[in-house]
Amino acid sequence: MLRAGMYVLVALLTLGVLSGCANKGRPAPVEDRSLVPAGASNKAMSGAENTAKAGYYTVKPGDTLIRIGMDHGQTWRDLVRWNGLENPNLIETGQVLRVTPPHQETGVVVRPVLPSAPAAPQPAAPVIAAAANTATPAPVASVPAPVAGASEAAEDVLVFKWPTRGSLIAGFDEVKNKGLDISGKAGDPVLAAADGRVVYAGSGLRGYGNLIILKHNNTYLTAYAHNQTLLVKEDQAIKQGQKIAEMGNSDADQVKLHFEIRRQGKPVDPAKYLPAN
Repeated sequence: MLRAGMYVLVALLTLGVLSGCANKGRPAPVEDRSLVPAGASNKAMSGAENTAKAGYYTVKPGDTLIRIGMDHGQTWRDLVRWNGLENPNLIETGQVLRVTPPHQETGVVVRPVLPSAPAAPQPAAPVIAAAANTATPAPVASVPAPVAGASEAAEDVLVFKWPTRGSLIAGFDEVKNKGLDISGKAGDPVLAAADGRVVYAGSGLRGYGNLIILKHNNTYLTAYAHNQTLLVKEDQAIKQGQKIAEMGNSDADQVKLHFEIRRQGKPVDPAKYLPAN
């Protein structure tokens, strides 16, 4: 009887020890992390307090800084600086990025005006590819209306030139083709459509091949895609008509130049900005 009682006592003690071991080290249920994606980090959610605010953009799958910059009329280097990014190649879905300059950053606003006809005389002293005209111009039907919130008086407007000679093989379509496709031969010169600065030269944007992006002022960017050879580097100042690349078929099914004009990041029809060809 005594021996049987001892067996029972030993069994109870063993059960208690095992139960204590099972609970030892188990975390307290402070919060439920079951909805947090595997591998998520604080950085991925950085800037979440600015979600949906004007001047901010939430990163989507497949985005790159180059594309985000082009879509918002900014340079990828500015996005890196404004957002304090340590690695420009590492952005994550859900991250909220500033895509407009901080209030303390003020740029020089250029106010050139499009001529009302192609034959209008050019000013002698251009500013970023076109000179200011103190007279109020008559409305031009072919020029897109200003973006909401932009001041018409302060809008930057340029006089562009054709970036290459060749036949137009595809026109502008806001969904299918965000610019003009111009045919040519491999090695044909690609020229800057206006004075500006190189903000990107490389092949990091899928679908564009060897690409050059020029920033002309606070409003306009131009893009030159599918090149065979790039002849300029980032941050280089460029003059209108300067040879910046040689035509090719990188990431394209034929030799051609894909040319875009972007107004505050939005693609617009280049045919409305170029002289009759």
